[in-house]
Amino acid sequence: MKLPADTPIRASRTTPSRLVEKFIVPDCFRPYEKLVALQSTRNGGISDGAFFSLNLGRNTDDREELVHENTRLLCAAAGINPEHMVTSRQVHGTAILLAKKPGNYDGYDALITDRRNLFLCIFTADCYPVLIYDPRHNASGAVHAGWKGSAEGIVLKTIEAMRQNFNSCPEECLAYIGTGISHEAYEVDREVALKFPAESHQCPPFLQRENKYLLDLGIVNYRQLLASGISRSNIERSPFCSVRDSKLFFSHRRDQGKTGRMVSLIGVTENESA
Repeated sequence: MKLPADTPIRASRTTPSRLVEKFIVPDCFRPYEKLVALQSTRNGGISDGAFFSLNLGRNTDDREELVHENTRLLCAAAGINPEHMVTSRQVHGTAILLAKKPGNYDGYDALITDRRNLFLCIFTADCYPVLIYDPRHNASGAVHAGWKGSAEGIVLKTIEAMRQNFNSCPEECLAYIGTGISHEAYEVDREVALKFPAESHQCPPFLQRENKYLLDLGIVNYRQLLASGISRSNIERSPFCSVRDSKLFFSHRRDQGKTGRMVSLIGVTENESA
């Protein structure tokens, strides 16, 4: 698929200096010392078999105590308290949680907060995580963007929720589109593909080839970020693919459903040593 001219330059392979064993830190968030933002890899944990090794998904068949220890290991490496995490049972909808305290919630696919020491968590294994930061108001957002949520504009709705709740100005926000399934590996049926109408006849968000539809959810969510008012220069995209880069990421499609989960998280610490 030929990408449009507005494709961000930052879609280049992450260098080793940005990749820690357990997680990737987006460049766009690095200037903010009190901000913790990352996407985990599958490495650096204690799970084995199909969940090797840093499986963080409690909704998998992995042993609960292993997932708990993996979570502790990740949080220790990131310098945060696991008791300050905000998680949700994701349902591929567009409900948005205004998080005021840590905990495990139900039915939300996007989380927002302006509270310190709350770390918003999205779990994926092919769907796209999108992290958003408003440096003026120290507000954060985390979005689980599978095809259903993306088709219903979950990224746009999350940024609007941040505007309404925190007075966030999209032009001042930064965003990271994390690793998900690339269009080369994401064949969908015609019914799914047509839920993503082309913005122009020259560049639809899917490629039709030999009666196959290859959906590019990365570009769908990138365009939603642009449509919200976030500038191209403030958007970073992961260069990886959850299917192709099997040594780094879990993939529900590649592994036929028996696999682990990565976490993408974002939050602002109370102080630099928190």
